[in-house]
Amino acid sequence: MGKKNMAETDELSQLHTVYEPLSVDTAVALVDWYRKGHRELPWRSDPTAYHVWVSEIMLQQTRVEAVKPYYARFLGELPDIRALAETPEDRLLKLWEGLGYYNRVRNMQKAAKVMTERYGGQMPASYEEILALPGIGSYTAGAIGSIAFGLPVAAVDGNVLRVLSRLENCDANIDEPRTKKQAEQALMETIRQMTDAADPSGEFNQAMMELGAMVCVPNGMARCDLCPVADRCAARRRDRIMELPVRKEKRPRRIEKKTILLVVNGSRIAVNKRDQNGLLAGLYEFPGIEGWMTEQEAVAFLEKTGAQPLHVETLPPAKHVFSHIEWHMKGYYVRLAETEQDALADWLFVGKEEIDRKYAIPSAFGAYKEYLARLK
Repeated sequence: MGKKNMAETDELSQLHTVYEPLSVDTAVALVDWYRKGHRELPWRSDPTAYHVWVSEIMLQQTRVEAVKPYYARFLGELPDIRALAETPEDRLLKLWEGLGYYNRVRNMQKAAKVMTERYGGQMPASYEEILALPGIGSYTAGAIGSIAFGLPVAAVDGNVLRVLSRLENCDANIDEPRTKKQAEQALMETIRQMTDAADPSGEFNQAMMELGAMVCVPNGMARCDLCPVADRCAARRRDRIMELPVRKEKRPRRIEKKTILLVVNGSRIAVNKRDQNGLLAGLYEFPGIEGWMTEQEAVAFLEKTGAQPLHVETLPPAKHVFSHIEWHMKGYYVRLAETEQDALADWLFVGKEEIDRKYAIPSAFGAYKEYLARLK
């Protein structure tokens, strides 16, 4: 076989579609790096099971800096599992307002109720029992189990999959469930081999997460000069950092057109509660209509409800992106005669202070919430 063919064969042999355990030396280097310079975060200063759980659920789809005030407010009002189980749903959703994906916090309350009934308001210390709770998957169970209880379990999220894919030059598609399962098995073996450190699993898992968040970053070139294991990175040696990890091609989002009405009656504005099923279930919104209406069509729609608009103003268009849908919105600010309120029985008219205190309005309507400042 010629030199070129031998080189090509060697290169192909280095491409992997299945993860392997990391060497103990690599794992120890990551833990040492984490111990010396990790970020100081509120949930790390007191890593109880409840604190780890709350932070991990909040951090899904949300940046660390954005989560910090939500975390402080949430724990300030709901300091333990029992308090979470007992709080009214509307208040719970208000505390979560702005974080999105509201089913996450609904599932947290379901899990809190289970723990209150079965475990005396405490998180169980078994990985299998944690995993069985509503809304908790293998990553969150691994994070709670390893960080709060020192269990020898892996915690594999997108950051960890990216780091592992690059370290091992692995072409496995990280959007496939079996890929995550393989990664969990490989890192479980890594943790089992780290026998010379006391309870290393929590720090090892956090080291992998930290490396993915701060060094081996998504959507851009990794900061390899800051990586404690850059010399062990197979993707770096082969100049494949930007090619990995492999992911499925995303399908285009569905576009939905909507007309949003800010209907003001004196010092109060109309809101209504969404259906208990579907997108943004059970949350409050400004009244909306499917499709784009002209100003004349919006006025005609309101008149059918029995209202007589005194003033209509066209607002700037807005857009909100969900995971699979985009809302493209037109808006109108409509002022009614104060005597019209009772004619609109399907809507609830509330003051600005009530919205700030009580009613959870999703960030999808954020572009229009600023007009609440007009209310006296």
